[in-house]
Amino acid sequence: MSKPIKIDFVSDVSCPWCVIGLKGLEQALERVPEVQAEVRFQPFELNPNMPPEGQRLVDYAAQKYGSTPEQLAERRAMVRERAGDLGFTIALPPEEGRVYNTFDAHRLLHWAGQEGRQRELKLALFDAYFTQCLNPADHGVLADAAEKAGLDREAAAALLSSHRFAREVREEEEQWRAKGINAVPAVIINDRYLISGGQPSEVFEQAIRKIAAEGAEAPAA
Repeated sequence: MSKPIKIDFVSDVSCPWCVIGLKGLEQALERVPEVQAEVRFQPFELNPNMPPEGQRLVDYAAQKYGSTPEQLAERRAMVRERAGDLGFTIALPPEEGRVYNTFDAHRLLHWAGQEGRQRELKLALFDAYFTQCLNPADHGVLADAAEKAGLDREAAAALLSSHRFAREVREEEEQWRAKGINAVPAVIINDRYLISGGQPSEVFEQAIRKIAAEGAEAPAA
């Protein structure tokens, strides 16, 4: 009999470590078939005050982390290699890439969760930004991603042109911040166990097996 577990994956669509973390988590779940996981994608904005036009990645890294262009390129090469080993292509070049506001992407993900296509949209958004080097704040890009994820493109476009789910996303973001989440990815299992960062699949697998062995069950919401 499979053991149900609840997983909250707190992340941003412009976070490369979130790609690595998700791929590692999914590989781990494939190796633990006795567990039935319900994965919910939760919103987190790395740059909530970023203007619609975004900011050059090299300038952003220098401003936020004090990184030189050389340090950024070295770090991105390492991230690109890690993602490639997991079957995901990061083509976004640090010298030309930009960082954008992702709030509307999270509104769309909230809706996708109601439609049962959240994972598909999450992957489509990762692909749009990191592989195709597109702007995840652009409503056309978001609508295209929704269609790729199996959602109705016109419904997605109508949602994006409104303020629908803005309050819900803000409230969810605040709830996670109140719980001490200030960096992503953050993977919370059964509301009790936190795994931080883009960990290797072996780390996720070990944790999932241990939790399943303990008979941990998700408490009532």
